[in-house]
Amino acid sequence: MTTRQVDFSSAVALELLTDKDLRSHVRFLVNLLGEVIAEQSGPEVYQVIEQLRKGFIRLRKEDDVELRQTLKDKIESLDELTLREVIRAFNLYFSLVNTAEEAYHHHNRQIQLRNGGNLWHGSFLDTLTQFKNEGVLVKQLQDLLEKLVFMPVFTAHPTESKRRTVMEMLRRVFLLDEKLTEGLITPFDQQQIRNQLKRQIQLLWSTDEVRAVKPSVRDEIKNGLYYFNVSLFDAVPRTYRNFENALRRVYGDELDPETPIVVPDYLRFGSWIGGDRDGNPFVTAQTTEMAIALQKRTVIRRYLEDVTKLSFILTQSQPLCEINTDLATDIEQSEQRFAGAFSTNPQRFINEPYRRKLYMMRYRLKDNLAVLEEFFRPDLQIESLGVAYHNEDEFLADLYLIHKSLVDNGDIAIAAAELTDLIRLVKTFGFYLYNLDIRQESSKHTDAVGEILALTGLNRHYLQMDEAERQTLLTDLLAAPRLPEIYGDLQPDSLEILNVFRLIARLRVEVSEKAFGNYVISMTHQASHILEVMLLARFADLIGQDEHGWFCHIRVAPLFETIEDLEHIEPVMSALLENSQYRTLLSTSGNMQEVMLGYSDSCKDGGILASAWNLYQAQKTVSRLSEQYAIGCRMFHGRGGTIGRGGGPTHDAILAQPVDTVHGQIKFTEQGEVLSFKYGNTETAAYELGMGVSALIKASRGLVTDSAQEKPEYLSIMQQLAQLGEQQYRQLTEQTPGFLDYFYEACPISEIGLMNIGSRPSHRKIADRSKSSVRAIGWVFAWAQSRHTLPGWYGVGSAIATWISDDPERRQILQKMYFEWPFFRAMVSNTQMSLSKADMDIAAEYADLCIDKLQAQQVLSVIRTEYQQTASQLLQLTGAETLMAENPQLALSLRRRQAYLDPLNHIQLLLLKRYRHGDYSDAETAKWRDPLLRSISAISQGMRNTG
Repeated sequence: MTTRQVDFSSAVALELLTDKDLRSHVRFLVNLLGEVIAEQSGPEVYQVIEQLRKGFIRLRKEDDVELRQTLKDKIESLDELTLREVIRAFNLYFSLVNTAEEAYHHHNRQIQLRNGGNLWHGSFLDTLTQFKNEGVLVKQLQDLLEKLVFMPVFTAHPTESKRRTVMEMLRRVFLLDEKLTEGLITPFDQQQIRNQLKRQIQLLWSTDEVRAVKPSVRDEIKNGLYYFNVSLFDAVPRTYRNFENALRRVYGDELDPETPIVVPDYLRFGSWIGGDRDGNPFVTAQTTEMAIALQKRTVIRRYLEDVTKLSFILTQSQPLCEINTDLATDIEQSEQRFAGAFSTNPQRFINEPYRRKLYMMRYRLKDNLAVLEEFFRPDLQIESLGVAYHNEDEFLADLYLIHKSLVDNGDIAIAAAELTDLIRLVKTFGFYLYNLDIRQESSKHTDAVGEILALTGLNRHYLQMDEAERQTLLTDLLAAPRLPEIYGDLQPDSLEILNVFRLIARLRVEVSEKAFGNYVISMTHQASHILEVMLLARFADLIGQDEHGWFCHIRVAPLFETIEDLEHIEPVMSALLENSQYRTLLSTSGNMQEVMLGYSDSCKDGGILASAWNLYQAQKTVSRLSEQYAIGCRMFHGRGGTIGRGGGPTHDAILAQPVDTVHGQIKFTEQGEVLSFKYGNTETAAYELGMGVSALIKASRGLVTDSAQEKPEYLSIMQQLAQLGEQQYRQLTEQTPGFLDYFYEACPISEIGLMNIGSRPSHRKIADRSKSSVRAIGWVFAWAQSRHTLPGWYGVGSAIATWISDDPERRQILQKMYFEWPFFRAMVSNTQMSLSKADMDIAAEYADLCIDKLQAQQVLSVIRTEYQQTASQLLQLTGAETLMAENPQLALSLRRRQAYLDPLNHIQLLLLKRYRHGDYSDAETAKWRDPLLRSISAISQGMRNTG
């Protein structure tokens, strides 16, 4: 980390930056980091970091046994404090590289925009141009847009190790970085920015990146809310504007230039944070109510801020401006109802009608916040003024009133600016911010139903019934005119479940009908698992009859997770949709059935090939059933960050879905470090939302035009490959002697469980050392730390090799599949990414941690052989000389990190040995724990999508 300054500002304003420019900029930031470390931690620590950094860079270029041993000896000689500083240095390096790469990509996109030519693949302009060239008319496009729903769902699954404080500082680094690329800047300005950047890096170096205590559920909720404040509240209106600009540019000749473009509101957001109680004992009904209150406070604070800003923009004065009759009448009436807004100055804004109206709106929003403060601080005894908005519709009506008055009086451009942005926010976020899904495991409902039926005398033998008997009983009870009240004491678990349904019923009225999303049922194995949730909702008056007939205020989404469950979707969903009472209730709640598909557990269960293919087949099955029963359907994709958990670029993932199964709507989980990578900055968030929506538009084109269908031959081949891949994966994970010992000893799974990165336990059952007990997140996370990345690629090579069986014609067929079929291409691309992040030499050093060395070597030999075969088969399939040749930018990014990951892995290996097997006292062992956990965080940063 030399201190030579790099002049990054010399890039020509309208020329795209190259990877050479990026490398120069990375060096610039690393040089600043080096200066800070030398100043803050001393030259000795700085020299150690430099020795390891340069040494492992040399080893990546050319292996040197003597140098490798020298570096290992150096690592072993370091005390725990120096090791901690070294780990922190590399961790911060990765954070700065990640920020530099994000800024680099944003800058190049901005250059393309300024140049006014074609934009990147997947942009709105690129997508609409393709549509126009292929004959899609404006009317068809409008019909398609009306059906769109794009819904990311934030979850608290624990793979994000960065603290919110650190993310905020990295956001400031990103913004300063932007200033460096704003074209020609003076040497003075450049030096000022350099000084500011160095100060931010100093703050980062002196701020602990590791949490001191395990986060509570409230902490996790606040972490999720952070992204709305820092980026999404600005990214959402920007995304709509980007679409409108592209639409005007491509279809301008078919649009009325005098009429504002009205793009339907297709963006929605969801969350599980505070609603997901599956395996998390800390999520209770009280927690869920707190989550809703925090969400509402967050969004109303933003509205208050925006209304205040509007009052400094809409300053038109009478008689220099006119307002329409509706607004004039409303202001007159509002002045009587909300006179308290002007208690200190009744004449305030008397000649500025828009400001006067906005000031009364501000007064009401403040009262909304006062009501919420009563929830958070009951000890303060805050009294509401009774003027708060009852819901988002009242607030939206006021905004529309102002908008119409502006338009009626010729201020169309003014109405289409900040005011329209706020309207867009309210239509997207309401007074609830996002739809909070509730999730619980199916057996919990079964037990609660059994207890409630026994307590009410409706049935004392429910738990002994078979599936057919349960379905009949549940259907009869759902169709009954009324159910008895529940008297007597329920067991705590059953009472808690019932309280959640009662909470949903209450908050739908107090907050918003849209406050809650779907009730997700984990481990759905039978149709009765859905009917049980419906019955519990009936006991909470979410389902019932009124003067209009049946009503249903709950939407249920079965979650199919394992390979076996995915294969059983058809009988389960058929039984459900054949049920006339369920169909009646579904119809009254919108006639939309959501089905959630679990990527993580299916991959852990049967391997990446079987998981990907069974998920593909499941979507076709659900889509076919929805057509058969004339209902709407929406797939909810339970994706993680890694390939082994359904990860990969969102745009490609959506296009890889089966033809004619998306139906204009898609919902998917966003979790762990993916949240900060996608939504940590407004600029990147707008890009990611745009890429996702454009892919959704392409994938849903079959709603308005004919779609190209998959070739039956390809489907048959994929079925065979999936079976072969699953056999190979299960043979390793379920039939290979010592495999589970290898996993628990060669991977830091137990140590990951010690990290303060999530409120949820790492295992479903404490001390159950089994594949079924360990959570899929921990499974993938641990394999990534030890550089196996096994869940993302294992079984693919053997499946391809066995199917081809030295038949060149078969290899040519697979090559055609790769170039013609988006699903297969995305799978091959993602597998290459997982292979590129693996390192079998480093994995071998982790294998040396195992107690039974011989058995470990045998397991490793199987893994290494499959790794080599998978890499070889994919290179032959793609016709490339290196992995990821089709994505050179990402390949360069991964290579840029390798030499910095290597020392971290060697440090972690040393710390694992000392922590697990060192001949130390408890106190001495404990001192290695802190640097060990920091090494997990640092490797996670370097690997990027680790969970």
